[in-house]
Amino acid sequence: MAVRAGAAVAGAAVVVVLSAALALYGPPLDAVLKRAFSLHKAHSVKDMENTLQLVRNVVPSLTTKKHKGQDGRIGVVGGCREYTGAPYFAAISALKVGADLSHVFCTQEAAPVIKSYSPELIVHPVLDSPDAVRDVEQWLPRLHALVVGPGLGRDDTLLENVKGILEASKARGVPVVIDAVSVAPALPPLHHGPCGRPSDLSPRLQDGLWLIAQQPALIQGYRRAVLTPNHVEFGRLSEAVLGAPLDGGDRHGAVLRLSQALGNVTVVQKGEQDVISDGEQVLVCSQEGSGRRCGGQGDLLSGSLGVLAHWALRAGPEKTGG
Repeated sequence: MAVRAGAAVAGAAVVVVLSAALALYGPPLDAVLKRAFSLHKAHSVKDMENTLQLVRNVVPSLTTKKHKGQDGRIGVVGGCREYTGAPYFAAISALKVGADLSHVFCTQEAAPVIKSYSPELIVHPVLDSPDAVRDVEQWLPRLHALVVGPGLGRDDTLLENVKGILEASKARGVPVVIDAVSVAPALPPLHHGPCGRPSDLSPRLQDGLWLIAQQPALIQGYRRAVLTPNHVEFGRLSEAVLGAPLDGGDRHGAVLRLSQALGNVTVVQKGEQDVISDGEQVLVCSQEGSGRRCGGQGDLLSGSLGVLAHWALRAGPEKTGG
């Protein structure tokens, strides 16, 4: 069952890329697919039509027979005083991709700001409360996937709460997408103000892959988890987990090894070419994205992945090839 879940989640990452390509470029589909997606030479797919069929199988069709929430109820865990845009982008992208409902679990201070961005979001100001884990846990039975990290900050209380939320999510089998802002390497401690505001602006001001690098057991072997590091974050996480510097000459092998070391969780290394692995196969997306690398792009990806992970798991192994 775990193997099937991992394959489905990895497939969901592929569908994110393909769906975007199909929506942006339209026909001819074969040309789009050949530009957008290639399989690492160690693994093969019979033809690109199989990949297009995967998209058809995973993305649900529109019908009047469904009820509200059936195509996705997504939770986003993150958002503090300094960072209100990231959870908004993740939650709103989930809706734009096709989810029916998006919840944001943020700090009390961030909630009015995030809510003011869109009336479509359901905002819970609980993340910095003493009962944050319990408050979020009571919603887990109603959520299909959780996106953890956008705008989380580095406050110790928030990180401890997120640890409990991750444990509760695993216990319920909820798919989890862990964005870069919740997952950086070990760093010297800083004196924090509200929501992780540091007392100095030294080069130590790094967050991202902290929680998972410090405590990989949080997701070890949980094949419904997806990590989405960029190049720098991936290098730091790889060194923390594998105990060796990143081999820049072998991105495919590096992503594969990190996934395997974490128990075959899906790793999506973002970059000029996105490299995706579930510890068994390595997929490469060579479709060019925006020429800019501005804040918020990773949040759009993580929100989209949350929806598609739910869709892929719901479609089942017969339709996803997992």
